[in-house]
Amino acid sequence: MGKFTAVLIAVLIAITLSSLLVVNEGERAIVSRFGKVLKDDGVTRVYTPGLNIKIPMLDKVKFLDSRVQTLDGAADRFVTSEKKDLMVDSYVKWRILDFERYYLSTNGGIKANAESLLQRKINNDLRTEFGRRTIKEIVSGSRDELQSDALRNASESAADLGIEVVDVRVKQINLPDNVSTSIYQRMRAERQSVAKEHRAQGREQAEIIRAKTDASVTIQTAEAERKALTVRGKGDAEAAKIYAKAYTKDPEFFSFMRSLEAYKSSFAGDSNVMVLEPNSEFFRYMKSSTGK
Repeated sequence: MGKFTAVLIAVLIAITLSSLLVVNEGERAIVSRFGKVLKDDGVTRVYTPGLNIKIPMLDKVKFLDSRVQTLDGAADRFVTSEKKDLMVDSYVKWRILDFERYYLSTNGGIKANAESLLQRKINNDLRTEFGRRTIKEIVSGSRDELQSDALRNASESAADLGIEVVDVRVKQINLPDNVSTSIYQRMRAERQSVAKEHRAQGREQAEIIRAKTDASVTIQTAEAERKALTVRGKGDAEAAKIYAKAYTKDPEFFSFMRSLEAYKSSFAGDSNVMVLEPNSEFFRYMKSSTGK
């Protein structure tokens, strides 16, 4: 009897615990019995946070998150009014507003189904807004207006899902990869063309500067040579003047000095040979013992 009583108490405790429905803060619960959602006067019964009672083994509970959710999908392609493609990365803040409608429209409150349907609606609304604007309008400052219009349209289109769209934001707008590559190549070609033009202008300026420098060097060299020739001419003239003056004072002595210089130059080497007549004027100062 004691074992039977203990088992009975354990069974009663288990049944009691399984009869309790605990809904945490930030959650809502919907209970279905025999495949049908429990309703009160035709309205689905939504359990709020707290402690509730359910029938064990018969009632199936679906917990729904009532907090704000973030839907951050992959970037999608949109077309502007200019028929230009853009890759747009966006995110959506949403929460459940009508739990009954949400439960029915998402096949039992499956979050993946809700996000798939919501993403489709958001993309359609964004596609409409992008299709009304040019790239310049989108980039130059009307993004806030675009997001406001998209939020308003998304709120209306998501109402049939029982969802409230809290915010729609565009994180990033890029060109498609093939278009970006083409634009980058064109920009690179333009920059290379500008660089070649600058290099050509630089080479032209270098040639002009080099030519001016060479001309200046040539002029300065010619001027220096002219001045040198002038100075040398003046020096030669002065030397000739001095020689002439000295010659007029004592022609015989001057002639004697010239002969000595000639002798010195003629007999500088050991193997020098001179063929002259004995009575040559070249040896006239060697013939006289007095030097006359």
